[in-house]
Amino acid sequence: MAENKTRLHVAVFPWLAFGHMIPYLELSKLIAQKGHTVSFISTPRNIDRLPKLPSNLSQLLKFVKLPMPHVEKLPENAEATIDVPYEQVKYLKLAQDGLEESMAKFLEDSAPDFIFFDFTSYWVPSVASKFNIPTAYFSIFIAAFLGFAGPVPGLNNDYEIRKTPEEYTVPPKWVSFETTVAWKLFEVSRIFEESMEGDEENIADITRFYKSAENCDFFLVRSCSEFEPEWLKVIQDIHRKPVFPVGQLPTTTYEDETTKINAWREIKFWLDKQEKGRVIYVAFGSEAKPSQNELTELSLGLELSGLPFFWVLRTKRGESDDELICLPEGFEERTKGRGIVCTSWAPQLKILSHDSIGGFLTHSGWSSVVEAIQFEKPLVLLTFLADQGINARLLEEKKMAYSIPRNDRDGSFTRDSVAESVSMVLVKEEGEIYRKKVKEVKYLFCDKKRQDNYVKNLLSYLQNYKKTRT
Repeated sequence: MAENKTRLHVAVFPWLAFGHMIPYLELSKLIAQKGHTVSFISTPRNIDRLPKLPSNLSQLLKFVKLPMPHVEKLPENAEATIDVPYEQVKYLKLAQDGLEESMAKFLEDSAPDFIFFDFTSYWVPSVASKFNIPTAYFSIFIAAFLGFAGPVPGLNNDYEIRKTPEEYTVPPKWVSFETTVAWKLFEVSRIFEESMEGDEENIADITRFYKSAENCDFFLVRSCSEFEPEWLKVIQDIHRKPVFPVGQLPTTTYEDETTKINAWREIKFWLDKQEKGRVIYVAFGSEAKPSQNELTELSLGLELSGLPFFWVLRTKRGESDDELICLPEGFEERTKGRGIVCTSWAPQLKILSHDSIGGFLTHSGWSSVVEAIQFEKPLVLLTFLADQGINARLLEEKKMAYSIPRNDRDGSFTRDSVAESVSMVLVKEEGEIYRKKVKEVKYLFCDKKRQDNYVKNLLSYLQNYKKTRT
């Protein structure tokens, strides 16, 4: 139950992407476990696709379904980034913007004590202020990413907006310590138009972030002070607001529908026959989809490595995605028995927990990174979008992961570099540092007591904040 007399009602409103919704759900569960009420707000299809809640939380953690507004050019039934190709994600942001009125009605009727919101819904603070509800920008991005994104240009500082992709490939002026954390040119070029420039139809992501940072009352960051203390200090210094790390929020598992249990049974049967620590697990999250050339080099690199592999491959982003990608001719026949390519749902946590998995080739999305560390699987990285490049640099800097060598300008890589990278991290002597490091940081990332203390610290602040306002 709530650990002091002040019971809270917290509303949370994540961006319409499962990589955001799941960490928001994990934090919601931890708050509900302390006896507080949480209203988890999203759209109907997204809520229906979330993992089922443990029965002991169903009275405290309530799902609030706000109907998805119609937006021209957004495919029917598309409610999350997983449902649309990358170029249509901006229409999803416009649809979420269209929830402003229904959000105002919810806040007026339910009167939560606080609302945690994501960077896309920068308008939440102005709506919440009408009902005297304090707001927290809860970033599922790590502190290094927020620190790199920087202060609002011109707000109590003389920093200017970075106008070219090249300016994002070096550490920014407001970071006083030495670091390699910055995007590669190909990483920032892929997102520059959508994220840094915007267009007539949509507000740029960086503008949404700046407005969220400027207008929230405090920050919550998916991080821990032992892991990136210098970056948490950067955020505090540049925004001059309270900043609370909320821990790494490792994903918790539930048994789901029978079909999923059956799917795992088949996968486990194959994994059980493999040698311990020799299988490379390959998955790039719910959004990243390789280009045809990337897919070809990846496939042939895995084949060349000689290692067994289990690959969860996303060939399509939503029904409207008409850009087909195909495995190289003869690849599946040549690797039959040694490798499996799965194009449907796969239980990532269960796969990573299996003894035969010796490493994880991933896009560097933070949830996947935390899950790898949870099960002590060394990381090989291949970035695609969003925050992944910044995550990868921090992990490389801390010797926690190895990135497949690529051309900095166009992001191209070869089958040989894929084969050499996975072999090195999984089995070769020079990869021992990565295999060792992932074991060392597990306690930092996944210790339940440590995670619990972050949540207690946050709740204590919220309870005192509420008292001073009443």
